[in-house]
Amino acid sequence: MKYWFILTLSVFAAQARADIEYRDFKQPEQEQAYQSLINELRCLVCQNQTIADSNADLAKDLRRQVYEMLQQGKSRQDVVNFMTERYGDFVMYKPAFKLKTFLLWLGPVLFLFAGLAVVWTLRAKAPARTRPCRLPSARN
Repeated sequence: MKYWFILTLSVFAAQARADIEYRDFKQPEQEQAYQSLINELRCLVCQNQTIADSNADLAKDLRRQVYEMLQQGKSRQDVVNFMTERYGDFVMYKPAFKLKTFLLWLGPVLFLFAGLAVVWTLRAKAPARTRPCRLPSARN
């Protein structure tokens, strides 16, 4: 029984391998830029995770591409420009405020005000409610 338990654990241990990505940077500024970029870029597969948090193949490719561009001497803004040109503004968790991203930034506020306006007009049109009549209770 003890050997079966060890065999089962070793099978599960082989399945639970961790993919650790090691990146070697020439300067600490490059590593800081890399960390901030992978925490600001959205995984296009997962859509609610950064590429730092995602294990999707596309996120791995994007992390590799960010690393290679920084190693080539590209600036942080060059990497951001490349990613937004290739994948659109959606790739950024906090896209720049411009005409194309107007709805991304102000959409929730506009929907909130629209919902409040609908509730206000419905309450204004609703008939006035009266309090129900209560009969006096008979005390014995």
